[in-house]
Amino acid sequence: MIPGVSNRRRFSDLNEQEILALAISSEEDDAQIYRGYAERLRADYPNSAKVFDAMAAEEDEHRRRLIELHKKRFGDVIPLIRREHVAGFYARRPIWLVENLGLERIREEVAKMEKDAEAFYTRAAQQTKDAATRKLLGDLAADEAGHNATAATLQEELLGGDEKEKENFTAHRQFVLTWVQPGLAGLMDGSVSTLAPIFATAFATHDTWTTFLVGTAASIGAGISMGFTEAASDDGVLSGRGSPFKRGVASGVMTTLGGLGHALPYLITDFWTATIIAFIVVFFELWAIAWIQNRYMDTPFMRAAFQVVLGGALVFATGVVIGAG
Repeated sequence: MIPGVSNRRRFSDLNEQEILALAISSEEDDAQIYRGYAERLRADYPNSAKVFDAMAAEEDEHRRRLIELHKKRFGDVIPLIRREHVAGFYARRPIWLVENLGLERIREEVAKMEKDAEAFYTRAAQQTKDAATRKLLGDLAADEAGHNATAATLQEELLGGDEKEKENFTAHRQFVLTWVQPGLAGLMDGSVSTLAPIFATAFATHDTWTTFLVGTAASIGAGISMGFTEAASDDGVLSGRGSPFKRGVASGVMTTLGGLGHALPYLITDFWTATIIAFIVVFFELWAIAWIQNRYMDTPFMRAAFQVVLGGALVFATGVVIGAG
């Protein structure tokens, strides 16, 4: 017996009253989700928030029509049945998993929600025999199918060319400030600052395992330090840089990865093979940093490449010279 699954009803076993009850609760949940998105977006994207307010109002209208039909057929008492009570029924992602991923990700999630709802109403209509119920469910399936068009119309009305461009620019800027900038700082720190200790250890000991341990310790230690420093340095309220937790995670993870990139090759037992692979990894890391600076920070590519590659080469040379000496 599988916990949480064996006690669920199959959709095909639901009677018509339970199907209506499930539709009512689903409409309530979706309206709440849309209002949650609207509140999340209202400060930075007020016109997109209005789009989601309007979509929530449509879900309320669907719920009202469903409740009226339920009263006519079955009375005022609506059975409590929700999506999680039905085996194999579509689920909604928790709002906190989506709302922090940006405006475009929210728009994609809403489009998926409407497709799921359309499929539900289509299947529910096929399972009912009462003419009025079948008609309403079929109409709601058509409404859900048209919601993407409705959303597009609302966006056209509320998000004219200039407004949508302004909101997209704001979303891009927030993404850069919250994720790219601290992540890039971490990648640069992890890739460059760990070069000296790793290659100094490598050329001083010619022991790949010792070099790997030193590199791993330096990378993880630097990641923890950078993560806490980024999170503690700015709460994001005045600067608008976003959640300190997200920035700390971005900085800490990228710092660790930047250092591990040229520490992992030293799992290879042959010293020169490991060192050559590590050098190749460093080369690609530095050029990747230059590309990210050019792509997201609008830094001219040649200037970014010169700064990063020159700095990395100097740190690398320092580690080799000290280690060899």
